[in-house]
Amino acid sequence: MPNTVTEAALADRIAALDDGSTRRIIAIVGAPGSGKSTLAEGLEKALNAQAPGRATVLPMDGFHFDDAVLRQMDRLPWKGAPDTYDVGGLRSALLRLRANEEDAIAVPVFDRALEISRGSARLVPPEARLILAEGNWLLLDEAPWSTLAGLFDLTVMLDVPEAELRRRLTARWEHYGLEPTQIAHKLDGNDLPNGRRMRDNSRPADLTVLQGDAPA
Repeated sequence: MPNTVTEAALADRIAALDDGSTRRIIAIVGAPGSGKSTLAEGLEKALNAQAPGRATVLPMDGFHFDDAVLRQMDRLPWKGAPDTYDVGGLRSALLRLRANEEDAIAVPVFDRALEISRGSARLVPPEARLILAEGNWLLLDEAPWSTLAGLFDLTVMLDVPEAELRRRLTARWEHYGLEPTQIAHKLDGNDLPNGRRMRDNSRPADLTVLQGDAPA
């Protein structure tokens, strides 16, 4: 597979984007359960160890529609699908970040324990120059997600075999106390189909990180 990198090499590639003033946005994309959040948080820690405060994570999940909105849309059982996000709000946040605004920029945060997004729950300070945006659909080549094309300075795809995704996602939903029938719907009715859609309909990433037993 071309353009594959290790996580350590990826940190170096991202660090090289930092010119000390211009804000850069890196998209980290993968299927549900691929480890996007873990990778982004690890990169944030490594980058800030070199220069404190220059990197921060922007999770796409903060832009989930509220459950009340999803009920009105009759889409709550499919929360996490492309049409269950405020793509316009995400695009506005990315444009503000790219504009290098001097003031701190408020962004929403998804509370997984409560399954809701909390608006303006975190501030991105002006000194944060490396924005690690992570989510399933950032490279999706379908409207309205395709309007994000061109907003990223580097794009990264996590490649994880579906069998490993199933194992991780099962463990995740067991941790949150779901019953076997609920887990079955989450996996085969939502998470894994979303992973296939992401894989098949996303624009190619600049770099790929292999995890699990993904083929080289």
